[in-house]
Amino acid sequence: MSTIQEDVVRETLRTIIDPELNVSIVDLGLIYAIEILAEGKVIVKMTLTSPACPLGAVIQAQVHQALTKLPWVKEPKVELVWSPRWDPRTMASEDARMEMGIL
Repeated sequence: MSTIQEDVVRETLRTIIDPELNVSIVDLGLIYAIEILAEGKVIVKMTLTSPACPLGAVIQAQVHQALTKLPWVKEPKVELVWSPRWDPRTMASEDARMEMGIL
């Protein structure tokens, strides 16, 4: 639907910090897609730094909670996906790569 709404969701999710890397999940490139559907349904497709991420459930819960704080979101959904596999060299922002020491 609205790219403005997608931008609002993305900026809201930017406040969620990966506790192990201390970098925003948006800057890490963990958010693969944001779908804004009718009647306040929002689907966020995301991944984690690894399938064995010990804080994966915590990060997913933070994403869900952040979505519920947006007044127009009535039905938030967080989908965990593993394809494509997360690669910080190509998916993380330049600032995030610098912070992680990946040049």
